[in-house]
Amino acid sequence: MRRRQFITLLGGAAAAWPLAARGQQGERVRRIGVLSPLAADDPEERARDAAFAQGLQQLGWIVGQNVRIEYRWGRGDADAMRKYAAELVALAPDVILAGGSSAVGPLLHATRTVPIVFTLVVDPVGASFVDSLARPGGNATGFLGSEYGMGAKWLELLKEITPRLKRAAVLRDPTTAAGAGQYGAIQSVAPSFGVELSPVNMRDADEIERIVTAFAHTSNGGLIVPGSAPAVVHRDLIIRLAARNKLPTVYFGRFFVTAGGPDLIWDRFPRPVSTRGRLRRSHPQRREGG
Repeated sequence: MRRRQFITLLGGAAAAWPLAARGQQGERVRRIGVLSPLAADDPEERARDAAFAQGLQQLGWIVGQNVRIEYRWGRGDADAMRKYAAELVALAPDVILAGGSSAVGPLLHATRTVPIVFTLVVDPVGASFVDSLARPGGNATGFLGSEYGMGAKWLELLKEITPRLKRAAVLRDPTTAAGAGQYGAIQSVAPSFGVELSPVNMRDADEIERIVTAFAHTSNGGLIVPGSAPAVVHRDLIIRLAARNKLPTVYFGRFFVTAGGPDLIWDRFPRPVSTRGRLRRSHPQRREGG
C-alpha cells in the first residue's frame, strides 16, 4: 500500500472512531485537534495533513463545513508539545489526533477524557498509553508504527551492506520510552553480530552533529536511525552527516531516501545492491513503505 493511501485510510479510521457514532445528533460543526511534533511547513507534515483531510472527506466530514481542524505543530520542541497539548484540550475538541509518542504523552497528561487517536507509536503498552493492545481502555487508542523486534533487522541489514562493521551509532530520542526500548532491542542482538553500539541522544542539532562527527572519525562504523520525532525533524542534518562522513546508514522511513539519504532504507525487507559504491534498493515489486 502506498504511503499516502495508508495515511488516508488511517485518517479515515481516526475520524470515524469517535465521530461516526455521533453523526446523527445534529449539524453542528465538529472539532478535531491535531498535535504533531513536526513543523507546519515540513513536506512530510504537509503530505500527512492533506491525506488526513482527504480521509475525513471520504467519510463525509468536510473541512470548513461540518468539521473544523485545529492544528498545533511542535517543531521537535518538548516544551512546545506540552504547551500545545494543553491548548488543544482547552478547546474541548471531539477528538485529538496525536502524531507519535512525543504527542501522546503530553496529551494524556492534559486530559483523561477527550478521545485521543495516536499514530506511529512503537510501544503504547510499555509507555502506559493503553492498558493492552486488545483492550486499550482509557481515552487513547491508535496505530503502531513498528515493534521493537525491527531493531534486530535494522542491525542485520547494516551488517549485510557493511560486512566489516564493528560499531554502530543509534540515533535515539532520549525523552520517550520508545527511544530507550528501540535501543535496548538493538543492543540485545549486537553481540551476535560482533557490533559495539553507541547511543546518540538527539536533543538538538548541535549535539547530533558533534557526536556523529566524532563517531565517524574511527573506522568500520555505521548509523541506525529508528523512528522518532527528532529523527524526522533533523533528517536533513542526519542525511548530510551520513553523506559527508561516508557512513552506511539504515533509515526507518522511505522519505529519508527521497529527501536525499544515500544509503539504505528499511522497507519490508529490502535487498541492498551496490552500484558504483552507492547503496541502492532493489525491489522485484516496488512498494512505497511507511
